[in-house]
Amino acid sequence: MKLIQTVEACCPVVRSTPLEAVAADRVASAFKVLSDPARLRLLTMIAATEEACVCDLTDALGLSQPTVSHHLKVLNDAGFVSREKRGTWAYFRLVPEALSILRAALTPA
Repeated sequence: MKLIQTVEACCPVVRSTPLEAVAADRVASAFKVLSDPARLRLLTMIAATEEACVCDLTDALGLSQPTVSHHLKVLNDAGFVSREKRGTWAYFRLVPEALSILRAALTPA
């Protein structure tokens, strides 16, 4: 079963130039971070709100707090989210520029 359905085109658009090696490594690393389903879900949950508290994300995802915190640390280290500590809680925001890099890599040039 195909997970992603595509529409066949008679003349598909191809990038005029391939990604340079450094850019390809950076984009591949970003996709590795997002290849984990929990991280992808966390990113979409944070993107759906202005900011999200780790306590809200833990309940919604159904994973333990240490597991969610680990995934959020990976997303933060990769630059997909920013973290702000308020008291004992941490709040996360999406970093739109990180997603625009991925979007640009996949857009025909």
